[in-house]
Amino acid sequence: MDESNINQLKGSYQEIKQDIEKRLQEFAELWEKGSEDRIFEEMVFCLFTPQSKAKVCWETVKNLRDENRLINAEHKELSDRIKRVRFRNNKARYVIEAREKFIENDEVSLKEKISNFSDPYDAREWLVDNVKGLGYKEASHFLRNIGKGDDLAILDRHILRNMSRLNVIEKVPENLNKKRYLIIEERLREFADHIDIPLQHLDLLLWYRETGEIFK
Repeated sequence: MDESNINQLKGSYQEIKQDIEKRLQEFAELWEKGSEDRIFEEMVFCLFTPQSKAKVCWETVKNLRDENRLINAEHKELSDRIKRVRFRNNKARYVIEAREKFIENDEVSLKEKISNFSDPYDAREWLVDNVKGLGYKEASHFLRNIGKGDDLAILDRHILRNMSRLNVIEKVPENLNKKRYLIIEERLREFADHIDIPLQHLDLLLWYRETGEIFK
């Protein structure tokens, strides 16, 4: 491992540790105090994020919510209103399929479903198996954003690039199937233990290192 780079990482962590803790507390409060609708918004956000910019995706979700179209718009209208999101036709379909699974009579039951799982690994497996458009990265991202993602890694391109620079992995993989995702996630978990930074903190720290901000 690159000790010089690790020392720089630890220095950055001390500078923004309080900001990271604040953001994680906001995620936890979302689960404790947030409505079912608010939890569903986070799922839609994570359905939008693959190969799209996170900020654009969140702005799109907020616009849909404010226009009262997140739950009511049909496929064409939904697709037309998310033009800044890549693969918008497919992602509009994923949102509609998620609505059909979790919404009945305009009432969302997603939070109740997640509560049935005793640990985040089981919840993630269920989401990957049952929500089209959510792979391991997106399901981990969703669970983290609603305060239920302890010990899960969000292996997006920002995190993987930093793992490569830190020599935690040899190179950024071209794709991540389940087996490869879980192997790399475990390597990041071991690295987090080695440098004494909690995995959830490390995830946001590496995102900050790549983008210059702590987002979501």
